[in-house]
Amino acid sequence: MWLALLGLFGSGCGSSEFITIQGTGATFPEPLYKRWFREYYEKDPNVRVSYQGLGSGAGIRQFTAGLVEFGASDSAMNPEEIKQVPEWGVKLLPMTSGCIVLTYNLPGVSARIRLSREVYPKIFLGKITRWNDPAIARANPGVALPNLPITVVRRSDGSGTTFVLTKHLSAISPEWAGGPGEGKSVSWPTGIGSKGNPGVAFTIDQTPGAIGYLEYSYVLYSEAPTAVLENKAGVFVKPSIYSARFALESVKMPANLVAWVPDPEGPDAYPIVSYSWILCRKVYDDPKVAETLKKVLLYAAGEGQKYSKDIGYVPLSEEVARRVRLAIATIEVTPKLSDAAAASE
Repeated sequence: MWLALLGLFGSGCGSSEFITIQGTGATFPEPLYKRWFREYYEKDPNVRVSYQGLGSGAGIRQFTAGLVEFGASDSAMNPEEIKQVPEWGVKLLPMTSGCIVLTYNLPGVSARIRLSREVYPKIFLGKITRWNDPAIARANPGVALPNLPITVVRRSDGSGTTFVLTKHLSAISPEWAGGPGEGKSVSWPTGIGSKGNPGVAFTIDQTPGAIGYLEYSYVLYSEAPTAVLENKAGVFVKPSIYSARFALESVKMPANLVAWVPDPEGPDAYPIVSYSWILCRKVYDDPKVAETLKKVLLYAAGEGQKYSKDIGYVPLSEEVARRVRLAIATIEVTPKLSDAAAASE
């Protein structure tokens, strides 16, 4: 959807122009993106950025179809998806990062459940089906685990959060890698589907015995318990800004600004982490769109990073943020052919 421009003229000789920019995509970063765009509106009330969290798959599709000025995806874009982008091209900008947690609903259990690298892939494979399974009990001595069926809750939509989780599961479980594998949508062996991070959170809350996966910000200020997961070093680690940042420190960001860490090293590393990307055009044909979007994105990759920790995200390192700002600055403007012809007349 092209930029909506509304010129409002006052009684004097001056005028102001309202600009609305449309974006859609991942629900993983949605709380942070909406905070950025609200804060930017306070700085410049003439700029409104509308963002809809419809999932990474929808973000890629709508961006590629030219229905929005920018998309968002936790799975970036793969080479085949990039080939589908029209001549304007795409820049993949890692704007934030964070961790994915396994949250559950176990009535009467106050202790935080520990899940080993052996156990949680088998839960998602449907091979461990009750909470008092001996494999779960071994990692939780002294915890009275109920004889309750496990209900897996997973995303029903094309999801970057699903992509990050399944990429991790594929890295640590040969059985998962040879079965469902990785992707924004996979053939789940078990479970019930819900739309978006909010939908998964609601279904878990309403389903005793449920377990599912969410972006950390969706549980940060709720009472939803999160599992303590065993990492590659054999250490059980709680999800936190610190443990996610530690996991991401080992990432070497390549020139295309797309990097993954499906099974991070180090004793303090939380095991399921990822960056999240904004998809923008290399070339826009409307200078107002280009210049306004560049200003908003430069704000988000600079001053806006200070809001990350408060709502459960890991701020970009200064080096990554610097490279993102350089990439934003290279967004270009090429007028439409019809506009160029009219200007020459």
